[in-house]
Amino acid sequence: MKKIPSKKNVSVLWVKAVIALSLSLLTRGAGAAETKPNIVHIVADDLGWKDVGFNGCLDIKTPNLDALAAGGAKFAQFYVQPMSTPTRAALMTGRYPFRYGLQTIVIPGPAGYGLDTSEYLLSQCLKDAGYTTAIIGKWHLGHADLKYWPKQRGFDYQYGAMIGELDYFTHSDGGVLDWFRNNKPVREKGYTTQLIGADAVKYINEQKAGTPFYLYLTFNAPHTPYQAPKEYVDRYPNIADPTRRTYAGMVNCLDDEIGKVVAALDKKGLRDNTLILFHSDNGGTRNAMFAGQMADLSKTKIPCDNGPYRDGKGALFEGGCRVAACANWPGQIKAQTVDGMIHAVDIFPTLAALAGASTAKSKPLDGMNVWATIAAGKPSPRTEVVYNVEPFRGAVRQGDWKLIWRSLIPTSVDLYNLADDPYEQKNLAAAHPDKVAALQDRLNALGKESAKPLALIYVASVGLAHGKPRMASEDGRGPALVEDAAHAITDEGFGERDIVGEDHH
Repeated sequence: MKKIPSKKNVSVLWVKAVIALSLSLLTRGAGAAETKPNIVHIVADDLGWKDVGFNGCLDIKTPNLDALAAGGAKFAQFYVQPMSTPTRAALMTGRYPFRYGLQTIVIPGPAGYGLDTSEYLLSQCLKDAGYTTAIIGKWHLGHADLKYWPKQRGFDYQYGAMIGELDYFTHSDGGVLDWFRNNKPVREKGYTTQLIGADAVKYINEQKAGTPFYLYLTFNAPHTPYQAPKEYVDRYPNIADPTRRTYAGMVNCLDDEIGKVVAALDKKGLRDNTLILFHSDNGGTRNAMFAGQMADLSKTKIPCDNGPYRDGKGALFEGGCRVAACANWPGQIKAQTVDGMIHAVDIFPTLAALAGASTAKSKPLDGMNVWATIAAGKPSPRTEVVYNVEPFRGAVRQGDWKLIWRSLIPTSVDLYNLADDPYEQKNLAAAHPDKVAALQDRLNALGKESAKPLALIYVASVGLAHGKPRMASEDGRGPALVEDAAHAITDEGFGERDIVGEDHH
């Protein structure tokens, strides 16, 4: 006959079960807290705000990005800098680029400068916290000296391009190869978007369980030149404009490769412990002046669509700096539209906190930990966005008020209330002089903290360098040349080498 336990024994057993369950939950909780998430940080290049389905695009297919956005956070106010190099610098440093001279345009191909090596980068911070780090794709933070390259800046693995734009099939610019793996040139066939995607899948498959990784996956798509495999262009026969049709193929291919990366994480069993963050480096191009230098697009209809937002890449209006963005981490990020302000500089401290990494080696950060905003849509701690500070223009937002100040003659001031006018149609500067003055004071204060723009120093040195004058001639033979001993105007004096005739002593 089966023995029935006494009430006393039942009570003891019940208490033991509760204790065991509590210990189990505590242990599980501690283990979860100690587990560092993998991070796949995907950056698109010059993608229009409305060129993804999750922001309302109807003529380009982006099902993989749409799925990430639908299952996670879709950002309504994700801000970056208006151009590539400044945004990438902000991401890597957690600091506004005006603090170290990268606030103006991008690093040109012939230039020798790069991101100051005294800056402590996100890659170094995560590596110091035990992460394996990789950059697959575009760098654009210095290429003329190896000290600026990713392998020298905290990345264990590197594959892709160093400069800003390249041919998608020859992987070159101006006849110079710009395709490397771990600092060594790589000569291979293929379309860069697909090569980058394939390398990312390979990298994920090689990761070992228990060692967290940070993958900075930086596609050059859909930056100019507008090139896509024929099979992708052929998917869009209903798009009449040929450039938009090619651009659609580029974005579709980008989305396909992102889908393959997500599938690789799933297959490897890493998806539940991997944060995927996606955004563009700036708004889509709307002005041919900012479309790149590899092709003349002055007579081409620019294909990017920033939706209702004003202007695009290179501009301080919302279309240049408010970008398509989403984040996804199963079970950790609530599926919703996040309205709080987030800036590229916030990514560094946010990811560092998730990774349990110290930022003590960093210079003073401009970024804030916005994880609660990303994960649960809680109010953002950010109340100010500095769009940029340059000697000739600047823009800042405080709360709903945004000022754009162009200081070159003729000067201009734009003031917008973005809560009422997110598309910047009504300039309120004349009606609110006190608000204008306060925001100008803020920009002036930031200007005093700014480093000199390295791009302007470079352009001035090139533009003012002494060379042979381009002199016309009637006979078409070119300019008349003289001996080196001819008249010279030098720093030492004027005309000290004047020609003296034989009858003068």
